[in-house]
Amino acid sequence: MTWVDLYSQALAADDAAAGYYNRNVGVRTADGKVNVRIPLEAADTMDVRLWREEDVLACIRPYVGRVPELRHVSEEPRFQVHHFIEGRVLDTFSPRGSSVPANVMADVVELMDQLVRMPPEKAPRLPDHWPVSGDSGAFGRLLAGLTQEVYSAHVAEYGEAFADLGIPDTPLAVVEPLWDTLTPRPFSVLHADLHRKNMIVTDGVTWFLDWELALWGDPMYEIGIHFHKMDYPHDQQAEVFHRWREQLPAQATAGPLGDLELYMAHERIKSAIVDTVRYSKQLAAASRPERDFLLGRLAKKANAARRVWGSPADLTQTRVAAILAPWEG
Repeated sequence: MTWVDLYSQALAADDAAAGYYNRNVGVRTADGKVNVRIPLEAADTMDVRLWREEDVLACIRPYVGRVPELRHVSEEPRFQVHHFIEGRVLDTFSPRGSSVPANVMADVVELMDQLVRMPPEKAPRLPDHWPVSGDSGAFGRLLAGLTQEVYSAHVAEYGEAFADLGIPDTPLAVVEPLWDTLTPRPFSVLHADLHRKNMIVTDGVTWFLDWELALWGDPMYEIGIHFHKMDYPHDQQAEVFHRWREQLPAQATAGPLGDLELYMAHERIKSAIVDTVRYSKQLAAASRPERDFLLGRLAKKANAARRVWGSPADLTQTRVAAILAPWEG
């Protein structure tokens, strides 16, 4: 079977697992099972994109233990082939908000430690506009700039929904003055998307998938966005943060708790904006349980952002359903 044959078989499969940016299909070959990873052409860009995923995987593999092995990259048609990792996706048995096994917490911190200890010169090439290592404020402003672009790109269509959900006309104003208060920390490669659907647990260890959003930046952002997306119980979040500060080099974890809180505040703002758009597009085709799940999730995200803006966190699922009703077709 050629690589193009694999691609054709994956393209025709009806059992794909799709994220926001890629479609993943497991295909059996004579040499074992592989994962064919196909970009979704119609996906809206809602996240900072820096490198190609295959370049990230190539640079981190000598330094990071449990990541997919890259088997093939095709430019036309565009797809990748990774070795297939057998196991259970963490989200299937430990959904967002619930406790995770102790080994997962340890593995997450180990991954972050491995990444910050990589030699900086081994990272993929950076564009000229990228902030210099240690300029955490410039890195934060870069993240917020993309969030502002997403808001500006969709406010004409979603302005009424944004307003009804409590998203202000200047959603980033509350964090903008604070970026220059961030502690300078040496930059490293960041996964920047460490959540439960990107972790596979097998034989008591955790594998980390989906490196397309990897960045070069402040290690404090890595744990901040991880906490935001994982939604750990409070005791487990505290334990992960303690392990992180104990295990990683001191210069990578330096700074007050306010630095972590600032990054998390930004992520809450971003989620309220981005997921209003994403979820509204999914509602029309959703089953009743899926619809209830999306509406409940968006109510929670919007309320988290409302706290950042100093507004009452009183949105209900019923209210969110009424706000998004015009976008359900």
